[in-house]
Amino acid sequence: MKRRAILGAALLPALSIEGGPAAAQDAYPSRPIQMIVPFPPGGVADITGRPVAHVMGKLLKQSVVVQNKPGAGGSVGAALAARATPDGYTILMALSSISVLPVADRLQGRPAAYELDQFAPIALISADPTVLVVSADGPYKTLKDFVEAAKAKPDKINYGSSGVYGTLHVAMEIFAAAADIKLFHIPYQGGGPAVAALLGGQIDALASGPSAAIGQIKGGKMRALAVWGDKRLASLPDVPSMKELGYDATFYIWSGLFAPVATPAPVMTVLRDAVKRTVEDPEFKEAMAKVETPIAYLDAPAFAAFVAADAKRLAIAVERIGKVPEK
Repeated sequence: MKRRAILGAALLPALSIEGGPAAAQDAYPSRPIQMIVPFPPGGVADITGRPVAHVMGKLLKQSVVVQNKPGAGGSVGAALAARATPDGYTILMALSSISVLPVADRLQGRPAAYELDQFAPIALISADPTVLVVSADGPYKTLKDFVEAAKAKPDKINYGSSGVYGTLHVAMEIFAAAADIKLFHIPYQGGGPAVAALLGGQIDALASGPSAAIGQIKGGKMRALAVWGDKRLASLPDVPSMKELGYDATFYIWSGLFAPVATPAPVMTVLRDAVKRTVEDPEFKEAMAKVETPIAYLDAPAFAAFVAADAKRLAIAVERIGKVPEK
């Protein structure tokens, strides 16, 4: 695989909207479509991906089958999707970490598992700020408690994530930098296992997408200390934002669909239309409402611009984290 240019100002043109040249197609889709979710069940990508797949399948009159392919903070599944035949029968439900993992690979001194310009954006589905959660029966009642404890015990308070340089790792390090604290990072294979680790008492804290934690928060098993958004979440009105508490830490975990970059334009048109109809479908809206995740739909052109801008901002955060010692 040829090395591609590092993410930067040229990223937006590289994010092909239309895919490759049109190829002759028989009534697409004529067989099931595979949706790769590069994380285990239970995380944001999976919670969003399954209702998308269900409703898309009904609209396209072909099954859209979710395949969880976790590993390396999402790199394993993303790389599989990048190398898939660009015929519309493999799509990827990715999180914001898709744009920074290639940068992280280079920081670690290894070839990137994939490059962002190997994907054609289909649509943005959701975008929510992450939530800092701790065990409900733990010692931290407020963000102030957490920060004071971390300052008193540098590198002693630990937190879990969806993987090294993954979405949840980057969010916590943005906060740690803003609060001038040092925390100990324990990576997992996805957000779902990290949530399970917090509930099981193996870790002290976690940055989580609201959809993956809201049930545990409202069920009294987790305590939310703050959100990374510019304002409070409607679903968690009593939880302050980091910004209002004086910390310059903003981070949104978004989920969106991609196809391999050379996917023919007619196929991309079908996929884009199917996703547009999916987010407007009452059944999908109900499913997202149940996990209290607002839909933030953007079609391919606007999504490409969104990804490009977000990639630049997150690349800076990853470079600030720097090289992580291999374990």
